[in-house]
Amino acid sequence: MPTTVPALVTEAAGKPLERSTIERRDPKPHDVVIDIAYAGICHSDIHQARDEWGGSEFPMVPGHEIAGTVSAVGPEVTRYSVGDRVGVGCFVDSCRECANCRAGEEQFCTRGEVQTYNGREYTGEQTFGGYSTQVVVDEGYVLRIPDGIELDVAAPLLCAGITLYTPLTHWGAGPGKKVAVIGMGGLGHVGVKIAHALGAEVTVLSQTLSKESDGKRLGADHYYATSDDETFTTLDSTFDLIVNTVSADLDVERYVALLALDGSMVNVGIPANSASIHAFSLANGRRSLSGSKIGGIRDTQAMLDFCAEHHIGAEVETITVDDVNTAYDRVVDSDVRYRFVIDTASF
Repeated sequence: MPTTVPALVTEAAGKPLERSTIERRDPKPHDVVIDIAYAGICHSDIHQARDEWGGSEFPMVPGHEIAGTVSAVGPEVTRYSVGDRVGVGCFVDSCRECANCRAGEEQFCTRGEVQTYNGREYTGEQTFGGYSTQVVVDEGYVLRIPDGIELDVAAPLLCAGITLYTPLTHWGAGPGKKVAVIGMGGLGHVGVKIAHALGAEVTVLSQTLSKESDGKRLGADHYYATSDDETFTTLDSTFDLIVNTVSADLDVERYVALLALDGSMVNVGIPANSASIHAFSLANGRRSLSGSKIGGIRDTQAMLDFCAEHHIGAEVETITVDDVNTAYDRVVDSDVRYRFVIDTASF
């Protein structure tokens, strides 16, 4: 029989999250039952809970930055045991058969990966996320959290961490490379840490210098305010890689001009409006403009192992379940340094 567990539920777009209960399935043969300790708040949780992207399904339990411990396993589980420290990210299943899944890029499953919440299992059941005390997930979509990372600072790595690790490693950030991170927020601050650990020369491009001391403490070599026009003159044709983490509309032409020969600008933030760029801006310098989203299970595990090796975790503010609605407003107002994490013991 399904298990009834506490959760934070929103019943309609814009409605507050309220304490309620949901049902979790009994473990199937390959399922892992996870007692959730912490759940990070991603800005995409807010977009979906408020139906700002369209297509949201209600009732909804957000949360795809999940960290906890295994409390039970199905009879055919081989990867995990009771007591293991584990995490769940942005998806909980994929078709496992398409070329992308077979290549370890399940986030690009051609059938469509099953999102951790606001999604549907292939059987049709609605998925509910990590703002809860428990989740049940197939072992193939569970990540092992190394002992070198505390669970609270590990939770945001399941989205924010992999969202930055993927483009930084795919586009070759490392020694001798000049990397810029646009935005010093929930995504950007983790990107600074990872890029620094990879050995790149790291620059933060932020609207103001208000977080400069934080940026340099976390590993940035340089910090510039994009509200200062002189920044774009000074940094013209400088970077091998620019990772844009912000969801605000940008003048893409100005940022592409900061790329060196063969440089790439990669968008991981998703603005509401479309952007345009003249082809000559890319042709001049053989530059490229790309996008990236999270990562597959293989790369997510590699990211967690890398972060443990280099003592990287998110900078978090831990809150109770009763603080979440206020936290949503604070995220929208950029009033958090740098990720809210819900302590599910507060249920």
